[in-house]
Amino acid sequence: MSTFFSSYLANLSPYTPGEQPQDKKYVKLNTNESPYPPSPGVAAVLNSQEAADLRLYSDPECKELKKTLAGYYGVEPENVYVGNGSDEALNFAFLAYATDGRGVAFADITYGFYPVFADLYHIPVQIVPLKADFSLDPKDYYGLNKTIVIANPNAPTGLALSRAEMEGIVKANPDSVVVVDEAYVDFGAESCVALTKQYPNLLVVQTYSKSRSMAGARLGYAIGNAELIRDLETVKFSTNPYNVNRLTLKAGAAAIAQQDYYTENCKKIMETRAYTKEQLEKLGFTVLDSKSNFLFAQKPGVDGGAIYRGLKDRGVLVRHFDKDPIRDYNRITIGTREQMDILLSKLEELL
Repeated sequence: MSTFFSSYLANLSPYTPGEQPQDKKYVKLNTNESPYPPSPGVAAVLNSQEAADLRLYSDPECKELKKTLAGYYGVEPENVYVGNGSDEALNFAFLAYATDGRGVAFADITYGFYPVFADLYHIPVQIVPLKADFSLDPKDYYGLNKTIVIANPNAPTGLALSRAEMEGIVKANPDSVVVVDEAYVDFGAESCVALTKQYPNLLVVQTYSKSRSMAGARLGYAIGNAELIRDLETVKFSTNPYNVNRLTLKAGAAAIAQQDYYTENCKKIMETRAYTKEQLEKLGFTVLDSKSNFLFAQKPGVDGGAIYRGLKDRGVLVRHFDKDPIRDYNRITIGTREQMDILLSKLEELL
């Protein structure tokens, strides 16, 4: 880093995103993207007129998309925040609700951006260990008196709490904001969006990157009490009012209009997930019961890093986290049935 870099940030360790290699074509099962394209309606709105209108700024209030999302989820537009990916909404939530000395609490094994956000804003962190089976005990979060952030389903484990269990955490922390990161909720878990009408301290964050096949568009949103949403908007308008481009706003609304298409894709992914889990177990892998679009698996007695490297050498990318106690696990995105069969055949070669 330069000699001009602020000492305030000198110890910051940036988030490491999943590999996006350009050197050759891989069977890409490492960043939890959808194997299916966006709906036809999304492609239809990306027309020449919309391209010509890129000379104009986007709507900073994202009114059309907020109205569309509100209608789909049965809330009001004032209950919806729209942002440049769910990571932006999470980032703003850390800044809005945890920088006053209250601190933040999240699991020891969870989404890697949470500790980065905490470090970025010098937020005190309470790490809440998962149980030995990598599940989360809701009672560990009762009465913490801190901003609580929970990925549900969790990443990289794929395990999920029920809506009732999440509600217990929200009820047990009435004076703290509970942020529920639901990036993977559409693959078999229960969303907490309906609970936002009852609990003013609940903020639910979702994304278009997974189930709606728009990772490259960078679009996310949050749903919660109108006052919480105004907090996020205050941070947004103090940072980057035009945070979502015109084409992405149009595409986001078009996707919601064809939700049946995405629901069918989620069904196919869940069926492929069940098939892949069964086949991995036949190969001797231990596989967690995922409610996401990925599997978290280990081969007992075999180094997880060696499996990751061996697959990469054979043209298959998965995600490996070189940290205890998950060093021997790999996170495997669910692709098409054909892609998963390639993965399985390469594992048979490797093992």
